[in-house]
Amino acid sequence: MKRIKIDRKKCIGCLTCTTACIVSHGSEDTRSRIAINSEGRYSPIFCRHCDRPECVYTCMTGAMRRDNESGLVLYDKSRCASCFMCIMACPYGVLKMDHLNNREVMKCDMCRETESGYPQCVAKCPMAAITLEEVDEI
Repeated sequence: MKRIKIDRKKCIGCLTCTTACIVSHGSEDTRSRIAINSEGRYSPIFCRHCDRPECVYTCMTGAMRRDNESGLVLYDKSRCASCFMCIMACPYGVLKMDHLNNREVMKCDMCRETESGYPQCVAKCPMAAITLEEVDEI
């Protein structure tokens, strides 16, 4: 399965990845699905699409689920009860509440539903600090 990785030594904190995320999800969505760590300098934090995702285990409606075929943790807003247990349960702090769109959860979807179908944060990183790599499932 593929995961987004970042080489923090190459990252210059330009936030091009966040802009690419916003643009790839359309003009109506003005917020990035990438969390930002500001400890000393800005750098992105990506959903790890965990093998044992706490966000999925705490979701009482099934809005968060792990797709066993792709290994991705997916969000179905039509099933979401807006309890935000998934946000509280994520040990990496990458899930966010979208205040603009009916209190939905925002998370990385690897640009699956976009025109390109390829993570734009990876495609647009000017320093090639963000890569899409094959990882083994535990």
